[in-house]
Amino acid sequence: MSEQVKITDQSGRLDKAAAQLFANYSRSQLQHLIVAGDLLVNGQQKTVKYQVKAGDCLLLTPPPIQHLSLEPENIPLDIVYEDQDLLVVNKPQGMVVHPAPGHPNHTLVNALLYHCPLSTINGTYRPGIVHRIDKDTSGLLMVAKNDLAHQALAKQLKAKKNLREYTALVHGRVANDQGTINAPIGRSLRDRKKQAVIAGGRPAITHYRVIKRYQQFTLIKCTLETGRTHQIRVHLRYLGYPLAGDPLYGPAKTLKGNGQFLHAGKLGFDHPRTQQEMVFEAPLPDIFQKTLEKLDKKENFK
Repeated sequence: MSEQVKITDQSGRLDKAAAQLFANYSRSQLQHLIVAGDLLVNGQQKTVKYQVKAGDCLLLTPPPIQHLSLEPENIPLDIVYEDQDLLVVNKPQGMVVHPAPGHPNHTLVNALLYHCPLSTINGTYRPGIVHRIDKDTSGLLMVAKNDLAHQALAKQLKAKKNLREYTALVHGRVANDQGTINAPIGRSLRDRKKQAVIAGGRPAITHYRVIKRYQQFTLIKCTLETGRTHQIRVHLRYLGYPLAGDPLYGPAKTLKGNGQFLHAGKLGFDHPRTQQEMVFEAPLPDIFQKTLEKLDKKENFK
């Protein structure tokens, strides 16, 4: 049920003011709701640091509560590396990373719990998960087995010291050989299922370089400097080159596949215990590779 209140004598940051007005929520919970777009100011999404003023109208619409049970499941894993502190797994397309409303089981976390103990920092439903990729994005993820490893890996992410490189196939011929997309991302005000480039969104930076141009598509590499929800998908659409196969941000007429042609193919970080620099790579999934081969064959016949 939605709750609506008006700012009268409260001042300062939005999350702090909201904590005074919505007594049933902690400040931390409200911060998550603000970022998710579930707490709006005058009908618009703001950052947690937004300075409230008298007359501002706050509308809180929390997502419905769904009770989930997290059970280990014997699901095969493509483990690229593993030791006492962490593992690197190559997630297939179609697998959700952790349980959420609509996806209560059969997730990567269910499979990981069957395989080994995981860190507890991210709570009940995201144990071990340091970073995520979308359901229909394939590729490499680092997973923490203990809290020490989790804290160290999360610190590297925050400091932007990790290497996260993706291979993407996009519609159109990308004009520049390389570039940087620096555009803030937040919940779309038109469609709550989508993210979008919006004023007041969270800072988001994606670097890209062209690998190969086809007549109607371009193969590129994207490197993340930040890690916002759907970042690459949103940024490339914003640039005018939506991902091929993307059911949410791409055109209706696109290449057939198992969702967006986006693969987290390269992952680098410093080992949390030894500080050794580690870099891992995973090949493109078969459907991605075969699609490129078809495009190559088609181009060669022209």
